[in-house]
Formats: sequence, C-alpha cells, structure tokens
Amino acid sequence: MRSVEEELAQRLARGEEVVLATVVKLDGEPPSQAGAKLLMSRDVPLAGTLGCSEFDSAALADSASIAATASPQLRTYRHDLGSIEVYLEPYAAAPTLLVFANTPIARALVRSAEEVGFRPVLVGELGDLPASTAGELYVVHTNHDAEDLVAALEAVLPRDPRFIGLVGSRRHTGHHLEALRAKGVADEVIDRIQSPVGLDIGARTPQEIALSILAGLVAVRRGARGGWKMAR
Repeated sequence: MRSVEEELAQRLARGEEVVLATVVKLDGEPPSQAGAKLLMSRDVPLAGTLGCSEFDSAALADSASIAATASPQLRTYRHDLGSIEVYLEPYAAAPTLLVFANTPIARALVRSAEEVGFRPVLVGELGDLPASTAGELYVVHTNHDAEDLVAALEAVLPRDPRFIGLVGSRRHTGHHLEALRAKGVADEVIDRIQSPVGLDIGARTPQEIALSILAGLVAVRRGARGGWKMAR
C-alpha cells in the first residue's frame, strides 16, 4: 500500500483533484496524533487515516466543499476522548486542454502543455472526444480545413470551456464562425472564440506556433493580458 505522500504525488502527476487533511492540534486524548494525514477525493478516502473512522468520516464529509471552494481551511472534529484540529488543503484538478486534429502544431502543443500544468488530450477525430473532462477546460482546434470543425465546436460549447481558439486567420476560420451563428450559437459565445490563436511572437514553425498558443493559454489561466495576434 502506498503512503499518503506517494499517493498524493501520483494523483497530482495525473492532474487529479484531491484534498489532504492533516492533524495539526490535539485536545484531550483522542485516537489520533499530530501529523496524521488522510488523502481524499470529493467522496472517497484514498490513503492514510486521521486515527479513527469517526475522524475520517467527518473529514470526508467536508472534502467536497473544501474542493469546491479551493481554499484551505481549519476544522475541528470531536470524539468522546478528545478533539483534533485538522488542516484541509485542496489541490485543484489540472485544467484539461483538448487539442483537435492530429497536426504538427497539435503534436507539439500536446508535448509541451503538460510541463506548464495542463492535462493535454489529442482529439484526432470527433469520435475521440472524451465523455467528460476534469478541471477547467481549454480548447484549441489546429486545422481550419477540418470538415468536422463546426461539429467539434458544437460538441465542446456545452462544456463551458474557459477558452476556445482556432489556428488560422479569420480569412480561414470566419466561415466556421458564421456556420455556428447560423446554427443559433449566441454572438457573445462566438465572440469568445480566439482566432487567430497564439501570442504575437513571430512564430513560424509548428513548434514556435505551439509555443505562442501555450503562452496565450497560460496568460488566460493566470489572468494576464498577453498580446494576442490580431484578427485579419
């Protein structure tokens, strides 16, 4: 059985959302000890214990709300023999980056995205789209000539992505946006679609273009303005 630290490292490496509970103070003689840890998802214990089933159940009952607020909190859990003060620390799920079309730009983007905290998923065809995604969702379509581009956008819009970008100038992507509008997609939704995508760094090669896109995604994630390429 893996230790709490080992389980935490593996879960974070996979970009999963978890909550770590650590006993920081004891009052009386509760069945626990300072430093005891319990790693949880929103509804399942994953590793460790706070000392007894009552404490573990109490922490698990708080796990979902702690994860939802993404803010660490102190909680006190009581037992007939005493109480413990527990520090509950949430680790948010890594944002998912859906990269459509198996292009050189897409492959370069997938190779680099994980290094800056995204969980990249290459969607070569619409049928490869995962049924669900964890964390915030970012979407980049790398082939403006794809016949299923509009269908791909229709499939991801209900998931409320934080960012959608299309590789290519408006000369190449504008008709896709008009097709969405004709299907009843609201103007405010279409206006959020970034095209061209990527920061203006003079990128030319697939690797450089992927870098410019990834830099833009980091800017969006961190709330920075960046310097997007202008529509033309």
